[in-house]
Amino acid sequence: MTATLRTDVGKARRQNEDAAWLDEKLGVFAVADGMGGHLAGEVASGMAIDAVKRMAASHEIASISVMREAVSGAHEAIYAHAKANPACAGMGTTLSVMWRGGHYMYIAHVGDSRIYRLRGGEMEQITQDHSLVEELVRARILTREEARRHPRRNIITRALGTQGDNAPDLLAADRKPGDLWLLCTDGLTGMVSDGDIARTLKETDDLDAAADSLLAQALDAGGRDNVTLILWRDEEG
Repeated sequence: MTATLRTDVGKARRQNEDAAWLDEKLGVFAVADGMGGHLAGEVASGMAIDAVKRMAASHEIASISVMREAVSGAHEAIYAHAKANPACAGMGTTLSVMWRGGHYMYIAHVGDSRIYRLRGGEMEQITQDHSLVEELVRARILTREEARRHPRRNIITRALGTQGDNAPDLLAADRKPGDLWLLCTDGLTGMVSDGDIARTLKETDDLDAAADSLLAQALDAGGRDNVTLILWRDEEG
């Protein structure tokens, strides 16, 4: 098995507002973290993942332009649903999706879920968080460690379905044989440091065991949020 998925409600939430999906054959992987109160976040993240599924089903070749259209369509659908349904007012979601295409992984990203690549023993965060604390880190007001503990670390500056800036970051990351990719919501990264994530991935070859270990670490650290992650090993490159 070259891919595995885990999701858990965590120890503090009543429902799981995360959503995720993967199709190894099509080479499409996505995670979304919904927000907006009881059930509404779950609706938003589910709609974002449904948009990714439709994209994958209707296009054989990976394309940045197609990804842009899919993410834009997801935003419009979520926003319209929230306006038409008072119970869903204010809902939104992050979305991080990658699509295998030739020598690259094409990526669309909104919010503070993340995509990492482990290559040659070195882990790199491919996406950049759209969050208040990330802006403060880039401005050198906070350190990375201070950002992880900051009381406003959960405030994001971009989300699908909300007013304001919701444009996705669009990029292409190169692939090599043996690369290990991690997509995850902040329920993992808020509880487990990058160093511990990298250590787990380097020390555990079996993807199922690695995924189980990362989930257990997030829950043991408090599990304050829903936890969702996808691991995929690129055997082709």
